[in-house]
Amino acid sequence: MEMTAVIEALKLLKFECYVRLYSDSAYVVNAFNNGWIYNWRKNGWKTAGKEPVKNKELWEELYLLSQKHKIDFIKVKGHSDNEFNNRCDELARGAIMEL
Repeated sequence: MEMTAVIEALKLLKFECYVRLYSDSAYVVNAFNNGWIYNWRKNGWKTAGKEPVKNKELWEELYLLSQKHKIDFIKVKGHSDNEFNNRCDELARGAIMEL
């Protein structure tokens, strides 16, 4: 879900932007900040252990979207009273209630 949220958010941007992307997903943040995604792509979407990257289609889409913008990926601790993370939780709970 964390990847889908990032993808859907980036899809909303209509022109090239500078984005400060806050996420409590270490996997998403580290994929970019530690360069994992670039290595996966270079290695045919295989991990360092030569295993296929899970959710390859989502990673490919996220990679393409990330190339359109200047993005700073910022890791926040989940449920730790970060205003942005709290707002996302509030929006997610509201959306669930509407369903």
